[in-house]
Amino acid sequence: MSTDDCIMALFIRVDTVMSDIPKDPQAQLYPSEIVTLALLFALKGVGTRAFDRWLRNNYRSWFPRLPERTRLFRLFAVHADWAEVFLEQPTTLGVIDSYGIELRHP
Repeated sequence: MSTDDCIMALFIRVDTVMSDIPKDPQAQLYPSEIVTLALLFALKGVGTRAFDRWLRNNYRSWFPRLPERTRLFRLFAVHADWAEVFLEQPTTLGVIDSYGIELRHP
């Protein structure tokens, strides 16, 4: 599955769940676009500048009304509760598994 397919599948799932949340008339992005971008940022695991550069270089045509980097990350912070719905809650097993090889080193 290519990156484009993953982003489209993620957006479709987010948009399906968030279809009842209306867009603010002054907003440039729909709520589902904000959440999709926030989840992509969480999945990508890079810094803010690197993520913004990657997004603008590769997917500017998909998000033509993309705000500047600082505004975009302010939107992520303000609407973090929307993205929390899609993120898995930490579990004991997940925390233990994050140590990986360090726990098995003799």
